[in-house]
Amino acid sequence: MREHTGTAITDAPARADARTWLGLAVLACAVLLIAIDATVLDLALPFISADLAPTGVQLLWIIDVYSFAVAGLLVTMGVLGDRIGRRRLLLVGAIGFAAASVLAAWAVDPEMLIAARVLQGIAGATLMPATLGLIRHMFADARQRTLAIGVWSAMAAGGAAAGPLVGGWLLEHFWWGSVFLVNLPIMAVLVVAAPRLIPESRDPAPGRFDLVGAIASLAAVLPLVYAIKESALHGPQPEYLVAGGIGVLAALFFVHRQRATTSPLLDLSLFAERTFSTAVAANLLSVFALAGVLFFGSQYLQLVLDVSPLTAGLLMLPGTAASALGSLAAGPLTRRLPIGGVLACSLGLAAAGAGALLALGADGGAGVFVAGFTLVGAGVGVALTLTTDLVVAAAPPDRAGAASAVSETAYELGLALGVAVLGSVVSATYQGRLAELFPSNEGLDTLGNLVETARHLPDTAARALLEEGREAFVAGMHSASAATAVILAVTALFTWRMLRR
Repeated sequence: MREHTGTAITDAPARADARTWLGLAVLACAVLLIAIDATVLDLALPFISADLAPTGVQLLWIIDVYSFAVAGLLVTMGVLGDRIGRRRLLLVGAIGFAAASVLAAWAVDPEMLIAARVLQGIAGATLMPATLGLIRHMFADARQRTLAIGVWSAMAAGGAAAGPLVGGWLLEHFWWGSVFLVNLPIMAVLVVAAPRLIPESRDPAPGRFDLVGAIASLAAVLPLVYAIKESALHGPQPEYLVAGGIGVLAALFFVHRQRATTSPLLDLSLFAERTFSTAVAANLLSVFALAGVLFFGSQYLQLVLDVSPLTAGLLMLPGTAASALGSLAAGPLTRRLPIGGVLACSLGLAAAGAGALLALGADGGAGVFVAGFTLVGAGVGVALTLTTDLVVAAAPPDRAGAASAVSETAYELGLALGVAVLGSVVSATYQGRLAELFPSNEGLDTLGNLVETARHLPDTAARALLEEGREAFVAGMHSASAATAVILAVTALFTWRMLRR
């Protein structure tokens, strides 16, 4: 395709200039930061436990409430950006994200930190759909747009894996609040540069905003997540079943609402496409596995193997690099092999990595963790790239925006559910083992709290308590790793069956 200059009207779309590529760099940094923020706290958990003394449930909420808020609001914020302008929404979100980061950095109790994470999630939900919508508007040339969306996808996929390394370096030099303050310089650059480098775009005829549907989507996501989390941690209880029932009813109402309204937030007919629905499921479960391994893996390295935050981040670096390389290798692989086979094999590779974590022990296992996490990272890296491409390609051009919103929602929900479900499996096993030895369980509900309690005991008693606690935590990791391996293996078989043609 040739580039045409002058004022004559041609059939060829205008190609992006240097200013547009600089605008992409600004958007890419914002997406990378949002993705990092979803996992950067993993290595800070022991420090937060020592400083704020959260309960096990509060600790899980500190980590995953951000992703829940983002996932629940992505579609709503995407529609809002269409109405008021995507660049305007981006700037509002950047300012809100910075303010919430400051609040989180100086939180004085778990409740304040959870509230700050909710505000971060709300602001983050404005940024993700706005960035992708702006990229589609900025790059008219098909090849350049493909490259730009590829950069966006790489930032979203790689950011979650890079979070622990960034967090490790910050925690090695500063206090735990620094993992939030690192957001401020990038958000400042975004606020200053976006009006100069990024053109405004909006839907000229967006239709009526479905406020009832937006409320219903939140009412569906949050109770269901709460029910899953609490049931995994404490077992089925009447209040959790009630919450789950409310979520299911809200979800059914949301589906009915979207089918009935003339301006739906989410085009549900997309899910009738087999390729689309399969890719969405594989996308969510891939991120689910990665987030869970990051969550309990970071605690294993620091609290069981007793390494520094920076060392823990470096031990995670091979898995991070494998994820990035897997993302880059996805395209060349599918040019030579069927995409269904490549996707199934990548999920199988990640399942093998999760299975390898069953060999971890309380007295050592850094090499085993690095090997297992590297396999998980490589497999998930390929899977995320392919599923994102499949989701977008499966939808007709006039519904590509809705398809992108679904992909983003699956990604964020996978992050949150990975921490909630697999983290709850680890916690339930850990607490069950300790309850047999210490019925009161006072100050021992999390491994971080147990380590802090051991610091105030005589050496002999501290060593005995740490040994029991670490053994219990590793047993929980084994349960979560086995569950992850089974889920990924089943997903690989399902994907191969659905996409083999």
